[in-house]
Amino acid sequence: MSKLTKNQKLALGKIEAGKAYTLKEASALVKEITTTKFDASVDVDVRLGVDPRKANQMVRGVVSLPHGTGKQVRVLALCTPDKVAEATAAGADYVGLEEYIDKIKGGWTDIDVIITMPSVMGKIGALGRILGPRGLMPNPKSGTVTNEIGNAVKEVKQGKIDFKVDKSGIVHTSIGKISFTPDQIRDNAKEFISTLIKLRPTAAKGAYIKSIYLSSTMSAGIKIDPKSVDEN
Repeated sequence: MSKLTKNQKLALGKIEAGKAYTLKEASALVKEITTTKFDASVDVDVRLGVDPRKANQMVRGVVSLPHGTGKQVRVLALCTPDKVAEATAAGADYVGLEEYIDKIKGGWTDIDVIITMPSVMGKIGALGRILGPRGLMPNPKSGTVTNEIGNAVKEVKQGKIDFKVDKSGIVHTSIGKISFTPDQIRDNAKEFISTLIKLRPTAAKGAYIKSIYLSSTMSAGIKIDPKSVDEN
């Protein structure tokens, strides 16, 4: 195990062991404990009281972050010719159909999100083995299979993200960059957690939000008191 640097030791010293911070406190503290020289991502990990193995306890959804993600999201719009102008005007980085399907079959996946239409999903289904493991497969539940191509592209470019609970009951997502202000980090985290709460399955029993941690790339996690999420 690598030794901690002086800055990392100082950062860890700012986190009080065993303390659950308010979301407001954590949003400021995560900036203080981040020592990376690059603009690190700010991540939220929420452990849910669900059993993802059961279909009626699966938690999946989308959320539009108030301040965006801070990332340049590369969007591919796989659409019919009549939707090309709409997708292009909305800001899609790549627009087309057959030529991009062939590129993906050849191994090209230099994109972050694929948006397509119900009428062409039959052609895209064959790409599942390539797109699935990379989390790129379009899905109606995440809003990436729609006839409203332009709106879908705009939403993704403005900070719409989709999330899904993993097999261990944890939802992990990036909600911004360390260059964001504490208020921006807090607003984005609050919107994400509030959306998770609204998606609570009726079959889930007992405590739904078991733990929340806020961190940045390579920083320690800061435990958050779930009750503080709704505080002003």
